[in-house]
Amino acid sequence: MHVLGTGRVVVAIAGVLALAAPAAARADAVTTWSLTAQSAILSTNPPAHVSTLSSAMVQGAVYDAVNAIDGGYQPYLVKPAASPFDSRDAAVATAAYLVLVNVVPSQAANLLTTYNAAIGAIADGAAKANGIAVGTTTANAMLAARANDGRMPLTTPYPFAQGTTPGAWRVSPPLTAVEPGWWVGNVAPFMISSRDAFRTDGPNALTSAAYAEDFNEVKSLGALHSTTRTADQTSAAVYWQSPPIFLWGGLARTLSTRFGLTSAENARLFAMVALAQADASISCWNDKYYWNFWRPLDAIRQADTDGNDATEADPSWKALFDPEAGATPGLATPNFPDHPSGHSCNSSATLNVMQDFFGTDKIAFDLISTRFAGTPASTRHFDRLSHALKEVIDARVWGGIQFRTADTAGAVIGKKVAHWERKHYFQPVG
Repeated sequence: MHVLGTGRVVVAIAGVLALAAPAAARADAVTTWSLTAQSAILSTNPPAHVSTLSSAMVQGAVYDAVNAIDGGYQPYLVKPAASPFDSRDAAVATAAYLVLVNVVPSQAANLLTTYNAAIGAIADGAAKANGIAVGTTTANAMLAARANDGRMPLTTPYPFAQGTTPGAWRVSPPLTAVEPGWWVGNVAPFMISSRDAFRTDGPNALTSAAYAEDFNEVKSLGALHSTTRTADQTSAAVYWQSPPIFLWGGLARTLSTRFGLTSAENARLFAMVALAQADASISCWNDKYYWNFWRPLDAIRQADTDGNDATEADPSWKALFDPEAGATPGLATPNFPDHPSGHSCNSSATLNVMQDFFGTDKIAFDLISTRFAGTPASTRHFDRLSHALKEVIDARVWGGIQFRTADTAGAVIGKKVAHWERKHYFQPVG
């Protein structure tokens, strides 16, 4: 394995294609605490875009801790004095634990038990003590950097009136309350220059042919009882309604094992993915509430108000994502604006980072969702990273919850965030 100047891991294409089956994650401290962080963060059932902020804080601190000991790359925030002989395991455990108890305080008792077990398994001595000191420094740097960054309690009331005019967003029935993570678009970015650095061109004008094309596509394919959507498309739509940090965290750990990444490579990969996801979420939610565009359900039911002769209202139309579909957990049109797609933003950021890190798109893999647990439908296979992104884009239309323009715009945001990260962060030194 050769590490290029950009931090890419280059793998032979033939080897990539041959290694299509998933592999169990290797139990180094970085992957172990990645899974611990994922479990702790998701245990509180946060909005997906809020969870990416917490994940980024953990993985950024872990990366700085490992990089302080191993060296070779720019730090994300700090590079405390360290020796190659200091304990990476102690540094990783301490950095992850101290950030986690801050972002998910409800899990403090469980996290303390996990941390004590991890630290107790390391032989006492200078290496352990120094590793703890390194992890403490990087965690404290992360917590200081993210203090007063715009994050808010999930109980913070939405301060604005919902729209009532054609095209303006309002919560779609049967939901009535605005999502609790509406403030994410006002959070200070982790890397990009500003929250609105990647402002999209916005949704199509209501009277345009492009809008009518998107409208009629989702009206047909995304209907609860669609006759044009296939059974596999129905399954895929539900499959992708799974937390991004679960989906992509699992893939990152699988690829780590497959390609035999070192702890330092793991720390860099996981941080690159998590930080890109967080900034994609911030950029995406800033754009969502800037354009404040209605969802297909409201658009289709009220098409007689949009001024477009190529659209036709159906006041009783329901999306596949409706409680009547019988999915468990239940599904509904998300209670935040349509444009751009949050899932596309996060998935595009992730997959573009992975393409850059591994130096290829030609990675075949199986991906596991939280949906359809214990059945074959919980796993889908892809021959390329980009194929997964294409299905994410399609799936939001199949679910009846977004216009295709919103999905493709989200993918552009994610790609821009990943490219910004590649240019400005995680650069080799020395």
